[in-house]
Amino acid sequence: MFEMAKEEFENWRTQFASSKDEFKGLRYAPFCFSEQGVTMLSCILNSERAIAVNIQIIRIFHRMREMISAHKDILLKLEQIENKVSNHDEDIRLILYYLKQLLIPVSAPRDMIGFKVHKGSD
Repeated sequence: MFEMAKEEFENWRTQFASSKDEFKGLRYAPFCFSEQGVTMLSCILNSERAIAVNIQIIRIFHRMREMISAHKDILLKLEQIENKVSNHDEDIRLILYYLKQLLIPVSAPRDMIGFKVHKGSD
Protein backbone atom coordinates (compact mmCIF):
# COMPACT_ATOMS: atom_id res chain seq x y z
CA MET A 1 0.00 0.00 0.00
CA PHE A 2 1.32 3.47 -0.87
CA GLU A 3 0.11 7.05 -0.85
CA MET A 4 -0.62 8.78 -4.15
CA ALA A 5 1.96 11.33 -5.22
CA LYS A 6 0.82 14.95 -5.22
CA GLU A 7 0.95 15.12 -9.03
CA GLU A 8 -1.10 11.90 -9.38
CA PHE A 9 -3.61 13.14 -6.81
CA GLU A 10 -4.17 16.46 -8.63
CA ASN A 11 -4.57 14.64 -11.94
CA TRP A 12 -7.02 12.20 -10.34
CA ARG A 13 -9.06 15.02 -8.82
CA THR A 14 -9.37 16.88 -12.10
CA GLN A 15 -10.47 13.71 -13.91
CA PHE A 16 -13.40 13.28 -11.55
CA ALA A 17 -14.16 17.02 -11.47
CA SER A 18 -14.30 17.01 -7.70
CA SER A 19 -14.53 20.34 -5.98
CA LYS A 20 -11.41 22.13 -4.87
CA ASP A 21 -13.44 23.85 -2.19
CA GLU A 22 -11.88 23.22 1.20
CA PHE A 23 -15.07 21.67 2.60
CA LYS A 24 -15.88 19.36 -0.32
CA GLY A 25 -14.04 16.46 -1.93
CA LEU A 26 -10.80 14.86 -0.81
CA ARG A 27 -8.17 17.14 0.62
CA TYR A 28 -5.48 14.49 1.15
CA ALA A 29 -4.01 11.95 -1.21
CA PRO A 30 -5.58 8.50 -0.72
CA PHE A 31 -3.66 5.31 -0.13
CA CYS A 32 -3.51 2.87 -3.03
CA PHE A 33 -2.76 -0.81 -3.45
CA SER A 34 -0.28 -2.17 -5.90
CA GLU A 35 -0.99 -5.45 -7.69
CA GLN A 36 1.14 -7.29 -5.15
CA GLY A 37 -0.69 -5.54 -2.31
CA VAL A 38 -4.05 -6.73 -3.63
CA THR A 39 -2.69 -10.28 -3.87
CA MET A 40 -1.47 -10.15 -0.26
CA LEU A 41 -4.79 -8.69 0.85
CA SER A 42 -6.68 -11.53 -0.81
CA CYS A 43 -4.69 -13.99 1.31
CA ILE A 44 -5.93 -12.25 4.49
CA LEU A 45 -9.58 -11.57 3.63
CA ASN A 46 -11.62 -14.78 3.40
CA SER A 47 -15.18 -13.66 2.70
CA GLU A 48 -16.72 -14.57 -0.66
CA ARG A 49 -17.28 -10.94 -1.56
CA ALA A 50 -13.69 -9.88 -0.71
CA ILE A 51 -12.26 -12.74 -2.76
CA ALA A 52 -14.50 -11.88 -5.75
CA VAL A 53 -13.53 -8.20 -5.60
CA ASN A 54 -9.83 -9.03 -5.33
CA ILE A 55 -10.06 -11.37 -8.32
CA GLN A 56 -11.67 -8.59 -10.36
CA ILE A 57 -8.99 -6.12 -9.31
CA ILE A 58 -6.21 -8.54 -10.27
CA ARG A 59 -7.89 -9.11 -13.66
CA ILE A 60 -7.99 -5.34 -14.21
CA PHE A 61 -4.27 -5.05 -13.37
CA HIS A 62 -3.60 -7.88 -15.83
CA ARG A 63 -5.63 -6.14 -18.59
CA MET A 64 -3.85 -2.85 -17.93
CA ARG A 65 -0.47 -4.56 -18.27
CA GLU A 66 -1.61 -6.17 -21.55
CA MET A 67 -2.83 -2.84 -22.91
CA ILE A 68 0.41 -1.11 -22.02
CA SER A 69 2.51 -3.81 -23.68
CA ALA A 70 0.23 -3.94 -26.75
CA HIS A 71 0.35 -0.18 -27.28
CA LYS A 72 4.00 0.23 -26.38
CA ASP A 73 5.00 0.58 -30.04
CA ILE A 74 2.39 3.32 -30.53
CA LEU A 75 3.69 5.18 -27.50
CA LEU A 76 7.26 4.93 -28.81
CA LYS A 77 6.18 6.26 -32.22
CA LEU A 78 4.32 9.18 -30.60
CA GLU A 79 7.41 9.98 -28.55
CA GLN A 80 9.56 9.97 -31.70
CA ILE A 81 7.11 12.28 -33.48
CA GLU A 82 7.03 14.60 -30.48
CA ASN A 83 10.83 14.79 -30.42
CA LYS A 84 10.93 15.45 -34.16
CA VAL A 85 8.33 18.23 -33.92
CA SER A 86 10.03 19.87 -30.96
CA ASN A 87 13.29 19.99 -32.92
CA HIS A 88 11.53 21.83 -35.78
CA ASP A 89 10.57 24.79 -33.59
CA GLU A 90 13.94 26.49 -33.98
CA ASP A 91 13.96 25.87 -37.75
CA ILE A 92 10.49 27.40 -38.10
CA ARG A 93 11.56 30.46 -36.09
CA LEU A 94 14.58 30.91 -38.38
CA ILE A 95 12.44 30.64 -41.53
CA LEU A 96 9.96 33.19 -40.16
CA TYR A 97 12.83 35.55 -39.29
CA TYR A 98 14.15 35.43 -42.87
CA LEU A 99 10.65 35.87 -44.32
CA LYS A 100 10.19 39.00 -42.21
CA GLN A 101 13.53 40.28 -43.45
CA LEU A 102 12.29 39.85 -47.03
CA LEU A 103 9.15 41.85 -46.27
CA ILE A 104 11.12 44.84 -44.98
CA PRO A 105 11.83 47.10 -47.98
CA VAL A 106 15.50 47.81 -48.51
CA SER A 107 16.09 51.50 -49.16
CA ALA A 108 19.37 51.87 -51.03
CA PRO A 109 20.75 55.39 -51.52
CA ARG A 110 19.55 56.75 -54.82
CA ASP A 111 21.51 58.85 -57.27
CA MET A 112 20.35 62.41 -57.56
CA ILE A 113 18.50 63.28 -60.74
CA GLY A 114 19.43 66.41 -62.67
CA PHE A 115 22.56 68.40 -63.39
CA LYS A 116 25.59 67.63 -61.36
CA VAL A 117 27.69 70.56 -60.41
CA HIS A 118 31.35 69.80 -59.92
CA LYS A 119 33.13 72.18 -57.68
CA GLY A 120 36.28 73.70 -58.99
CA SER A 121 35.29 73.48 -62.65
CA ASP A 122 34.87 77.31 -62.96
